[in-house]
Amino acid sequence: MNGSVNTLALLPEGILTLAGVLVMLAEPILKPGTSRKPLGWLAIIATVLAGVASGYQLHLYNLHGTMRAFSDSIQIDPFSVFFHLLIAAVVFVTLLGSLDYFEGKATHAGEYFALVLFGAVGMMLMTCSVELLMVFVGLEISSISTYIMAGFRKGKATGTEASIKYFLLGSFATAFFLYGIALAFGATGSTSIAAIAGALGASATPRLAFLALAMIIIGLGFKVSAAPFQVWTPDVYQGAPAPVVGLMSTAPKAAAFAVLLRITFFGFASMEARWSVLMWAIAALSMTIGNLGALKQKNVKRMLAYSSIAHAGYLIAAFTAFPENGIAAACFYTAAYSAMNVGAFAVITQLSGYEEHTRTIEDFTGAALRRPWLGALMTFFLLSMIGIPFTGGFFAKFYVFSAAISGGHTGLAVVGLLNSGVACFYYLRLLVAMYARHPHELGNDRAVFTKVSVPASCGLAAAALGTLVLGILPGRFVKLANRGSLAVMTIAKPAAADTPVETGVNTAPK
Repeated sequence: MNGSVNTLALLPEGILTLAGVLVMLAEPILKPGTSRKPLGWLAIIATVLAGVASGYQLHLYNLHGTMRAFSDSIQIDPFSVFFHLLIAAVVFVTLLGSLDYFEGKATHAGEYFALVLFGAVGMMLMTCSVELLMVFVGLEISSISTYIMAGFRKGKATGTEASIKYFLLGSFATAFFLYGIALAFGATGSTSIAAIAGALGASATPRLAFLALAMIIIGLGFKVSAAPFQVWTPDVYQGAPAPVVGLMSTAPKAAAFAVLLRITFFGFASMEARWSVLMWAIAALSMTIGNLGALKQKNVKRMLAYSSIAHAGYLIAAFTAFPENGIAAACFYTAAYSAMNVGAFAVITQLSGYEEHTRTIEDFTGAALRRPWLGALMTFFLLSMIGIPFTGGFFAKFYVFSAAISGGHTGLAVVGLLNSGVACFYYLRLLVAMYARHPHELGNDRAVFTKVSVPASCGLAAAALGTLVLGILPGRFVKLANRGSLAVMTIAKPAAADTPVETGVNTAPK
């Protein structure tokens, strides 16, 4: 029984791992110069199967309740399933947009598909782990994959710079996270999130515990590119391939936020009065630095890098709300941001190509006139980032700011609204350039547009549909986010040390 439960608990991760290994084994068998698209299709099929497996896990939860595995270090509930499905969707869109990206340009495309799958394994493992050492393992699997992918355009100096900078700063951030785990163990005697919550709730909170949480926030703050830990973001986004940026700006952030939600709202819930002040400051700083930094950017990827810092601030504002509102709002915002951001970078991938002929806002001048439907999609995604009604971005911001206000932080909501107004300028500046004048009027011959393939079109359509549905029919997603909110606050207690460890399905009433 234990073995079957353990297998079901990590079924999505197992599928992706197996597919990644098969891709790595098949890569050297293929002749040099031949297409690596079959490996990409294998990765896409595996991602779909992983999503189906996550849906099956939700079905099991509806029948039996919370599923616990591997000595209560893994927990499957609506919260973990929500992020599993989100990560699978982001990876699916990324792979569809990448099938032709490396075609004829790089003989190592198979390695890219495998790294995407392995990275997704680490991200999913992070979201379902309720033991900090397991979270660390998932974080490392995800980080190593993204470090390599950031420099995947091996012939580009900016790609190498991006990879090295991301690796070095990421290593420091990981060290902070690991030291935080060690201090948490010293303060509570355990690295289980549930045990930490029990230890801190039963006695006076030691100062060592707050230091542990602060170091954990620093480590995860780097992963979500929140200020003041955002210095790596613009350079890495500029140097990394566009589809990789679309992936690393969404899925790893979603996993990191999932971990942060579990740790703060459950593990360190007794210290909320302290860490909510810290989150308030980080949210306000991220929103302000991100939007002000984006104002003066001419490179589109750098502009969107600062935009991602600002959106991290909007999302962190949900951490200042009451748990039942804040967790659900953060989950929904993560989904909406992932849909519109991965869609925006999918459009950039199609307009720029492997060589990235269109880099600056001036290079995008007239792009929508030459490629109307790509221009329309980019417009839709950018309007969603602004927060225009009938888009996922509008409802996400409304949900987050409402949660912050309900938690008594009206001032932070005002800061967010003012920053949203500032963001309109640089988003609309790009839109005006895309529609204003034809490239030939400026003598701009750098824009080289290729035909969009059917898989890439499907990926773009999926991202646009997700952004639209989250804006006009958010009910089902809000319901799942609310169920995930309850799951975070009711993490299963680990078995006592003097009793046999129970690993199985919790059939207690939901």
